[in-house]
Amino acid sequence: MPNYYVNTNAPSNGDHEVHKNDCNQGANPENQMDLGWHSSCYGAVAQAKLSYPTANGCAFCCPDCNTG
Repeated sequence: MPNYYVNTNAPSNGDHEVHKNDCNQGANPENQMDLGWHSSCYGAVAQAKLSYPTANGCAFCCPDCNTG
């Protein structure tokens, strides 16, 4: 199971992106909130939405959870 985190700073589109821990598109470590281990991006995004309702999966490492 991969470890996930959410970017605590949203870009201009307002989405707080959820990334796998090894994603090279991710946020600076000081702008990350750990979401823990999840069997898929769906659980990680659901957890991120508890803090950031606009959370969305990264288009590169979580394409199944990216809503565009």
